[in-house]
Amino acid sequence: MDISCLKPGQRIFVSGSSNEPEGLLDALRAEALPEGLHFVQFPLSGYNQADFTAWHPTFQATTMFMGANLRNADPARLHFVPMQMRAINDYLSRDIDVALIQVARGRDGRLRLGPNVDFTGAALACADFVLAELNEAFAAPAGCPLIDESRIDGMLVTNRPLYEFPAPAMDSAAIAIGERVAGLIRDGDCIQTGIGAIPAAILLALQDKNDLGMHGGIVDDGGMALIENGNVTGANKPVDTGRHVTGMAIGTQALMDWLAETPEVLFKGANHTHEVSVIRQLPGFVSINSAVEIDLMGQVNAEFAGGRQISGTGGSVDFMRAARLSQGGRSIIAMNATARGGTASRIVHRVEVVTALRTDVDIVVTEYGVAELRDLPLNARAEALIAVAAPEFRDELREDAQR
Repeated sequence: MDISCLKPGQRIFVSGSSNEPEGLLDALRAEALPEGLHFVQFPLSGYNQADFTAWHPTFQATTMFMGANLRNADPARLHFVPMQMRAINDYLSRDIDVALIQVARGRDGRLRLGPNVDFTGAALACADFVLAELNEAFAAPAGCPLIDESRIDGMLVTNRPLYEFPAPAMDSAAIAIGERVAGLIRDGDCIQTGIGAIPAAILLALQDKNDLGMHGGIVDDGGMALIENGNVTGANKPVDTGRHVTGMAIGTQALMDWLAETPEVLFKGANHTHEVSVIRQLPGFVSINSAVEIDLMGQVNAEFAGGRQISGTGGSVDFMRAARLSQGGRSIIAMNATARGGTASRIVHRVEVVTALRTDVDIVVTEYGVAELRDLPLNARAEALIAVAAPEFRDELREDAQR
């Protein structure tokens, strides 16, 4: 593959999560690349392994999400930018010289992006050059955007099976939280969830609901099950009616095979999935996210632990604020009450870093109960949160609240 388009000092977008062009990255790393390249990626732990600062002592990397692949990166050449998903889309629509992407053919033989299109459209809109890995090991989701082959300047053909994201193990706490959250969902609501044991438990507990909508950043095996079961129909959505909107697919090969035959699952960029002017048109939009910790004022930390950046802002705040503007919408934080094997409370006096403001949170759910925070004054908020904390930490939290 011709890589003569690569020049010193270029900014290079690398598609992340389930659409990282791993074969293309392997081929590029074996080449004598120009100095001073600056890679930009939103990685996801489990999928993405590349640390671009390790490729060459002059290479830099910018990220908005600290995946496991970056834990040992050179801090002098790794730049973390705190930024919400909707803003990242605009950030990546400028100052990108080269885009590295993965593409695949659909069952109809047409070339498509995916299975992650969060920021690909933004990067393609401004990149001077596009290098693509055409992966023949899977069929592209039928609802992914088409791409004109003439837009691609260099293509590497591979046959590389996609990484299968393991099903999360749901313990009794996750199941209890899932059931409590499901009890807050009404027929006809439009839901957004994330990744992990608690989101999986929530989706599992929604199998008695009717005509739900789906609009968010992720579709996984749990979402597939609800669509196949008829719980999610999208019938009540005035926008993308009858469609199930996502930015990426994360899960098993069975999910990918199903998506290849299911055009009703519509893959859109973050300028649609996380756009408030779109989401506010969806009545009963319920944003369901998790947290590292939440404090007695309702401030959420979803990205920082032990003095270290462990993830990023992501899209949670975009969804939480949009839920506030949806008629009948609400934002839910669903999380375990404790961490570190039960030795630390996730409900704390003050969070380390504020990801979401106290004005962004409507409801907090733990395995111990549901705290309805919307419209509560500060003292009542603290009481409601203490009531859903683990019992062994409640006295200490009451003392903190009184101080």
